[in-house]
Amino acid sequence: MPLVDVPQNPQKVWEALQEGNHRLVTGNLIDVNQDAKLRAGLTQGQDPRVIVLACSDSRAPIEHVFNIGFGDAFVIRTAGHILDSAVMASLDYALENLKANLLVVMGHQSCGAVGAAADFLAGGDLPTGLQRPIIERVAAASMVAKRDGREELADFERENTAQTVSQIISDVPAARQLLDAGTLGIVGLRYLLEDSSVETVVLHGVH
Repeated sequence: MPLVDVPQNPQKVWEALQEGNHRLVTGNLIDVNQDAKLRAGLTQGQDPRVIVLACSDSRAPIEHVFNIGFGDAFVIRTAGHILDSAVMASLDYALENLKANLLVVMGHQSCGAVGAAADFLAGGDLPTGLQRPIIERVAAASMVAKRDGREELADFERENTAQTVSQIISDVPAARQLLDAGTLGIVGLRYLLEDSSVETVVLHGVH
């Protein structure tokens, strides 16, 4: 069903996303919230149930991953789903104004930003120019994984997502407030390109 028809409850929205991804994995996709009448209704405003911060990678389209439609998700995408002032402000706006019930941070398998950070930590060159801050931030998360004895690229991808979730809870006041109030759940996920499934990395306010 369209997410707009899901009860405004973090657990229910999380379960609906899981069901949508299961439909993708099993090849049972349904048309959701994409017809002309529904699109026309969206001109009057938006009422998304989920906010998604994800990597910009073209292989991980959010609506496809969760088999959801237009207006179901407020989506922010950056390379490596890194946080900067614009992203934080966008999250703050969405949390304070859209009354979504779930915030998802989604990394993915074979992330280029994480791969570049891993190459740097293995002795490679740090990119120069505008790309450098991306790799520096992702490398910091990878170093946490290495410190704990987790050396695989998948470990770095998971830790990058976990660190982003932690920073959002710490630095975006609305996220902490809504989480404590029980009206928001926060989920960290890793999308697997090989079979289109999503792997749970961290859960807050849902199970």
